[in-house]
Amino acid sequence: MKHLARVLLLTSLGLAWSAQARVTRIVIDEVQPMPALEGSAPYEQIAGRAFGELDPKLPLNAIIQDIELAKDADGKARYVASFVIYKPTDAKATSGLMWHDVPNRGRIFPMAAPERKAGDVFLASAWQGDNAGNTVNKAKGTLTQGQWLQLPTVRGPKGEPVTGEVFARIVNRSGPASQPLIVQTNPVPYKPQSLDTSKARLVSRGGETQNGEVIDERVIPSTDWAWAKCDAANPFPGTPDPTQICLKAGFDAQRLYQVVFTAADPLPLGMGFAAWRDVGEFFKTAKADDTGTANPVAGWVKHSIGRGVSQSGNFLRGWLHLGFNQSERGAQVHDGLWPIIAGRRIALNFRWAQSDGVLELYQAGSEGPQWWLPHPDTVRGLPSAGILDRCTATKTCPKIVEHFGSAEVWALKLTPEWVGTDGKADLPLPPTVRRYYIASSNHGGGAGGFDTSLPGVGLPKPGALCPGNNFGNAVLPVNPVSHVATVNAIRWHFRNWVSRGVEPPASVYPRLSDGTLARANKTDLGYPSLPGLRPTLPESDFIMPVLDYDMGPGFNAMDGSGVPTVNPPRIKQVLPMWAPKVDADGNELGGVPVPLLGAPLGTYLGWNVTANGFHKDQICNYIGGMVPFARTAQERAANKDPRPSLEERYGSHSGYMTALRGAVDKAIKAGFLLPEDAQELVNAAQNSQVLK
Repeated sequence: MKHLARVLLLTSLGLAWSAQARVTRIVIDEVQPMPALEGSAPYEQIAGRAFGELDPKLPLNAIIQDIELAKDADGKARYVASFVIYKPTDAKATSGLMWHDVPNRGRIFPMAAPERKAGDVFLASAWQGDNAGNTVNKAKGTLTQGQWLQLPTVRGPKGEPVTGEVFARIVNRSGPASQPLIVQTNPVPYKPQSLDTSKARLVSRGGETQNGEVIDERVIPSTDWAWAKCDAANPFPGTPDPTQICLKAGFDAQRLYQVVFTAADPLPLGMGFAAWRDVGEFFKTAKADDTGTANPVAGWVKHSIGRGVSQSGNFLRGWLHLGFNQSERGAQVHDGLWPIIAGRRIALNFRWAQSDGVLELYQAGSEGPQWWLPHPDTVRGLPSAGILDRCTATKTCPKIVEHFGSAEVWALKLTPEWVGTDGKADLPLPPTVRRYYIASSNHGGGAGGFDTSLPGVGLPKPGALCPGNNFGNAVLPVNPVSHVATVNAIRWHFRNWVSRGVEPPASVYPRLSDGTLARANKTDLGYPSLPGLRPTLPESDFIMPVLDYDMGPGFNAMDGSGVPTVNPPRIKQVLPMWAPKVDADGNELGGVPVPLLGAPLGTYLGWNVTANGFHKDQICNYIGGMVPFARTAQERAANKDPRPSLEERYGSHSGYMTALRGAVDKAIKAGFLLPEDAQELVNAAQNSQVLK
């Protein structure tokens, strides 16, 4: 809050900052034409690098953890960020709107066809300085490799190494071969300062509950493991390697392994916030860089929307919370922000952060305010605050659209954003925020279609791999409910809101006040007993809860900054969780109208069950599952299924089409389905095998 007060003071006095963080140079490394798209003007794609410098003394940069320890001799902290631009070849074909995408673990999503047809500009630029899996070639930016951010190393005041404790985990691995330390799918970005195992602590665990209770923890003697690469041909102690662990007895897939070690040379990862800000502002407003290299979209952009999916959506929430939608010259950077399937702030701006984390046990990201407007967090003893506090103070808040599916509730700890940590009442939304919930859907949506819900026709067999570091397999087939058509409608509304001031539909999501949100247990939510699952699912401890961590006195939970010193963090308390209520079929209430949910072919779940491995019988992260309806009453009775069969519901294929058309009309009238997508859905249903 001291930082916020300083910004307010400077703003109120009308003081101009003597310098500005900025992109000083861009290099264009590659230009290629894009494949032709019917209905779109010709496009080209450009890849390159942006060279930027930050002044640590400026208020908007001073909030970056360790930036003072990352500066060069002249007092500036410098970075290099890769970028990709998609743009019309003719300036006359542009719409004036730029989408600024946040890469997800270095990956960028393709430009959507409606954006190309409209003549939009697309920019994606790097932010993640610890993404070792996507930093293959820092000599240039290309169209084929992941996006990367090059950062300086944090050093002490006299140039000495900075050290601290780090922890890492290995799960569902077996055999004599060594195993790498990873977080999600990328390497842990920190290495041990010493390969002497007596200076680290390795334990194995027989189990962990969702609430963080540890079962059968055993310390592995330092003589029984090594920082090394090994296998059957090169047995223990193997070849020294700081990125892998070799066990004398080999790994047991039924146990989890956790190591705490002293690492050196952290990165000032919070500089990624400033790099993404400054690259976006450069391409939106600059004519050329300091060397005279022209901005390839100079003068093309009137409005811009920042957009990120999942991890990169969490980035946007953290970016806005720390005030980075204000440029160093005091202007608002983006007119809109679209954090997609992202209900928390990225764990980025603290020392030893692991920003690839997905909120598994001990991973940061739920600390401090996750809601937009100021609200006291009495459960965790934190003062009233909200994500929009800083941009409200500087009058740089963008218009915001956020949308979620059910998986974000069950596996990504979403609902405190809606009701706070105490769950006493719905938290208000400001008029500049729209929230849309796509009920009964998994993370990012499923494959879509109608046959995808039918056993023996399109329904995939169980066994899909659980995402993240779980590595188990799913009990249920993957949920097919798609987000595509709904997102197309949301995009259409959002661009009109930003470009023309046309208000989008009102927010639609489950609430305490209308009885569509309740404590996350089977009884309160109203779940039926679904065939093929244990009758108690979903239990109250099946959902992944928010854990209140003690990370040490040097960690600032409000801003997610500072220096954690308790590794792994101590769990102070487990917060109660809420989830959407369901109808008699087990499909969620309170979401936007979606045709497949309006004319369901089964129960669609935002959760799945892990079939095997260390996390057996726990939630299968955020994959989502499905339990199809029986075709006939006889089949339903044989399976002891309480849900009416397809024939009992619809009678015939023609009866299903009547129900589906009604659901389509409802979605169109509510503004969540575009006419062209509606016709495509009706055609797909007509050609499906439903009750044929």
